[in-house]
Amino acid sequence: MSLLRRIIATGRVTERAADPAAPAESVRAELRGSLQVRHVDAGSCNGCELEVVSTFGPVYDAERFGVRLVASPRHADALLVTGPVTRNLAVPLMKTLEATAAPKLVIALGDCARDCGVFRGGYGVEGAVGDVVGVDAEIPGCPPDPTTILDALRRIVGR
Repeated sequence: MSLLRRIIATGRVTERAADPAAPAESVRAELRGSLQVRHVDAGSCNGCELEVVSTFGPVYDAERFGVRLVASPRHADALLVTGPVTRNLAVPLMKTLEATAAPKLVIALGDCARDCGVFRGGYGVEGAVGDVVGVDAEIPGCPPDPTTILDALRRIVGR
């Protein structure tokens, strides 16, 4: 029974969130405490997707900080875009952004989404996410580890 008392007394143990991320303060204020995220694979190698799954899985559990993955852009506050934008996905990405209600954020996840990474100059690559739609926050890495993704999402949410 003493172990149970110690667990209850200690509560949740986690690191404090870093300073707020780049998105405009007005948008951050409206989304504070909760963020519904729609993941969009714009043409990645699936390395970032594995890390996103880990971030929302039972070990890192992003939902405990108020960040949830949703199935529809109509339910989303933010788009989490991975990979360089391919020619075939440039228009669907813009339509997905249009379907997202305001206030909305676009988060470029991984080096490929930020600057095309190893895919730069490829014949099927339209460009980085920022070349197709406006980007509010970037998460570096190839692929970024779950702690980096979680830290960036916590900064946006403010938790």
